[in-house]
Amino acid sequence: MTLSTPQRHALAWAALALLALALLRLLQPVLAPFIAAAVLAYALTPAVELLVRRRVPRLLAVLLVEVVAVLLVLALLLLIVPILSKELPLLREQIPVLANALNAHVLPWLQQHGINAALDTASIKSFVLKYLDANLEDWLATALSSARIGGSFLLAIVGNAVLLPVVLFYLLHDWPELMRRAWSMVPPRMRERVGGFLGECDQMLGQYLRGQLLVMLILAAYYSVALALAGFELALPVGVFTGLAVFIPYLGFGLGLLLALLAGVLQFASLYGLLAVALIFGLGQLIEGFALTPRLVGERIGLSPLMVIFALLAFGHLFGFLGVLIALPVSALGVVAGRRVRELYLRSPLYKA
Repeated sequence: MTLSTPQRHALAWAALALLALALLRLLQPVLAPFIAAAVLAYALTPAVELLVRRRVPRLLAVLLVEVVAVLLVLALLLLIVPILSKELPLLREQIPVLANALNAHVLPWLQQHGINAALDTASIKSFVLKYLDANLEDWLATALSSARIGGSFLLAIVGNAVLLPVVLFYLLHDWPELMRRAWSMVPPRMRERVGGFLGECDQMLGQYLRGQLLVMLILAAYYSVALALAGFELALPVGVFTGLAVFIPYLGFGLGLLLALLAGVLQFASLYGLLAVALIFGLGQLIEGFALTPRLVGERIGLSPLMVIFALLAFGHLFGFLGVLIALPVSALGVVAGRRVRELYLRSPLYKA
């Protein structure tokens, strides 16, 4: 059977797509920092171009933007330091007290209902003295000294942490030239359609990034103010961390909730801390899920909650933690591509036959 020219073209593109997927699968272990750098370069390029238009040399503009981005990431991570330095001593003091309270109040109630259980408070106290009778600096020293054991994992983390800024620098510096070369590879007869597709993708990604940034800032302010009004001493670091960490879907909120629960239990040593956290974070989830994300993000990228969950699981399985970060923006591009494929299908003889 002789294939027509369009059919041969379709088979060629399909073969190229399969080859690209196979290469991605084979190179998956080394692609993570390059994919992350590409995503960051796309997000930071407008800032670099803004400085360049204001007559800042491109090299200096790239350095300024990258340094600011690195400092912001470090600031987010360092928010955890005051939380740990405050909560570890409280944790050391409160765990034996909580164990005694459980033995005195909760376990008798469980025994009345046929559940026989008991807490060995002496063992708990010895555990606390052995593992929690140290400050944050001692914990860090122990973690660094244990890096000698199975150091390949730590080496991979450090290598990626060093490689990512380097790759990001070159991508930001050479971005216009890279885009020009990529555009030159597009066949002239297809440039109008490809340009329209890329323009729609760029518009959707811009809407996603702006919407996600607004959600993060609003939630950071909400959690900080709400926890402060509830009397939490660590309201600012916990609230800001929770708000800014929501860019990691589900995981960011979970970490913030865990930190807030720990702070509430240790500071108040009563049900008030748990109830306050439940109320504040429950209301925060309602605000985010039914007001902020649907209006500022979801409606713009056209993904249903079911598709969001599937995208997170699929990308997380393929690319690990990085996949969770890029799942939604890449899925937004998939929505644009899906619309184009649907239009082609509806105009094709296969549908009209």
